[in-house]
Amino acid sequence: MARYDVVIIGGAIVGSSVAYYLRDEGFTGSIALIERDPQFANAATTLSCASIRQQFSIPENIRLSQFTLSLFRRLKEEFGPDADIGFREGGYLILAGENGLPILKANHGAQMAEGADIVLEDAGQLQKRFSWISTDGITAGAYGRSGEGWFDAHAMLGLFRKALKARNVDLVTSEVVGVERQGNRVASVTLASGEKLEAGIIINAAGPNAGRVSAMAGLVLPVEPRKRNVFVFEARDRFDDMPLMVDPSGVYVRPEGSVYITGGAESEDSEQAADPQDFNPDWPLFEEVIWPVLATRVPAFEAIKPTRAWVGHYDYNALDQNAVIGPHPEVENFIFANGFSGHGLQQAPAVGKALAELIVHGGYRSIDCSAFGYQRIAEGRPFRELNVI
Repeated sequence: MARYDVVIIGGAIVGSSVAYYLRDEGFTGSIALIERDPQFANAATTLSCASIRQQFSIPENIRLSQFTLSLFRRLKEEFGPDADIGFREGGYLILAGENGLPILKANHGAQMAEGADIVLEDAGQLQKRFSWISTDGITAGAYGRSGEGWFDAHAMLGLFRKALKARNVDLVTSEVVGVERQGNRVASVTLASGEKLEAGIIINAAGPNAGRVSAMAGLVLPVEPRKRNVFVFEARDRFDDMPLMVDPSGVYVRPEGSVYITGGAESEDSEQAADPQDFNPDWPLFEEVIWPVLATRVPAFEAIKPTRAWVGHYDYNALDQNAVIGPHPEVENFIFANGFSGHGLQQAPAVGKALAELIVHGGYRSIDCSAFGYQRIAEGRPFRELNVI
């Protein structure tokens, strides 16, 4: 049986970030990074909309994204002169009607306190800033003038994975089918091949599969896959100043090269855990829900041409739509990095850094992630993020 000091289950952006920063913090022990889908064809990382924002309701979430933003600013310094993730700093525009205005204002206050470059503007100001928008039913909007935008998820993941090859991390292609627990410690993982890997520490970075992985260790984690549709469409008019705009209905749209992408039509009230194998787009959502919203908010989008679509799965925390980060309070060598509920890609580097510090130095240094700890899960005490997109 092979033995590793750290076994990380899940090799996409969260798991890769943890492994990367472990070495960055001086960890010299052995590391195995296990990934069942080495092409990342169905990974939440590569099927996301690959965006970054500071418009959250909780300061801790803002800080996580700010860490990643700082990484983007020094990408070539970190990963070499050819490092490029195509970061387009187009901003977010989150709209609110009269009923949603108090929450928007409270969120904006939290963002400003963390130094985010977000402006809160009324409908008239928005109309002047963005000539293409209809503010019918809109009271105000929060617009990120800098520090928000979108990027290439494949390129970002590729930078981390390439860097790991030179950092003495074993990249294991397999699926974890079992976790052995001995009292208040996890001892090993079993791979689909039947091979066992003994582990000093196990880190759950399994994305939408995280709840099932935790259950293998006899631990409850309310994280499950939730289906998210992304639709691509063409439009005659091109709005180069369009940020990622989020309508009060939850429908979002942003430019992507010569086309646009949109989504956000899934109903929270009727949602259930997704079939992990279901990657079929729900086209009626586009036709019946999204298109009418787009046409109302951007009159030029009354005439558009849908072209294709894809589906990704959120690692959805059913308790409070917020991350679970850190060790289990009783099984302390089982560490969570889960439940990001759609903002994992933008926060993964910060979480990797934080967990690396916790493991190497015994505590958080750069970003205090204590508020995301598992204890609230055990107590059923939500730490709720209000700005989930």
